[in-house]
Amino acid sequence: MSNDPTESGTSREVALASATVRYHDLGEGHPIVLLHGSGPGATAWSNFRPNIPELACRFRVLALDLPGWGGSQAVPMAERDHPRTVVEFLDALGIEKAALVGNSMGGVVSLAVAALHPDRVSHLITMGPASKPRPGLFGPGGGPSEGMKILFAGYQDPSQETMRRLVDIMSYSSGDAADGIAAERAAAAQGRPDHLKHFLEGLATGSTPITRWATPQELMGITAPSLLIHGRDDRVVHFEASLELVSLIPDSRLVLFNRCGHWAQLEHAAEFNRLVTDFVSNN
Repeated sequence: MSNDPTESGTSREVALASATVRYHDLGEGHPIVLLHGSGPGATAWSNFRPNIPELACRFRVLALDLPGWGGSQAVPMAERDHPRTVVEFLDALGIEKAALVGNSMGGVVSLAVAALHPDRVSHLITMGPASKPRPGLFGPGGGPSEGMKILFAGYQDPSQETMRRLVDIMSYSSGDAADGIAAERAAAAQGRPDHLKHFLEGLATGSTPITRWATPQELMGITAPSLLIHGRDDRVVHFEASLELVSLIPDSRLVLFNRCGHWAQLEHAAEFNRLVTDFVSNN
């Protein structure tokens, strides 16, 4: 695009029944809704910064902050229903059907929307989602994965130092941008103490950030063409989760990136953008 879009310049707000949410709106064409992952300081803009302007060259890109994150309303964890919020969001904007692109938690939400509301989803694209709730929180044994441990630490101590550890664990190689990303995440987390409070209170009472998962039977009923993307070196959610998903979703294919962690859309942005553009344009 001729001018680089900014976070503030693309920011919009809409009041839904479940919450008032912030989103970014850019481009024209078939709508693509981008759904971010969990974690302290996570926002749609930070999760998809290099993807939004490129995808907006071909599509209408809507990057949504889910309730409890970013600029959206603070909602206690147990009261969230993200799939319902996504459908409310589409209704509010007058969108009959959209492609959903979800990273991690956003991928789980996308799977649930595609399973429960097949008439609203034209294409399904996920990056690094868990395939089902696990007592071990995505770790290979009885405890949280390496990445989830750092994610929890960030809610308790949202300092730039902790966020730098988070960026390192989320990425195969965090590179020169790591300090900038860590500073941005720390500022976003510290700026919304209500989000941090609700997350920690939810965990203490047994709630989780994802309250509605698609069951294996529901996953088998997904009709949207589905592109599953995962990093082979993901230390938050092992790539075996996407192997399970591709075995369940009928019209699906899996792209496994080598030298890639939990943020495929950031670490392999150019290839990710080409994959998504081709998939939505030709399926």
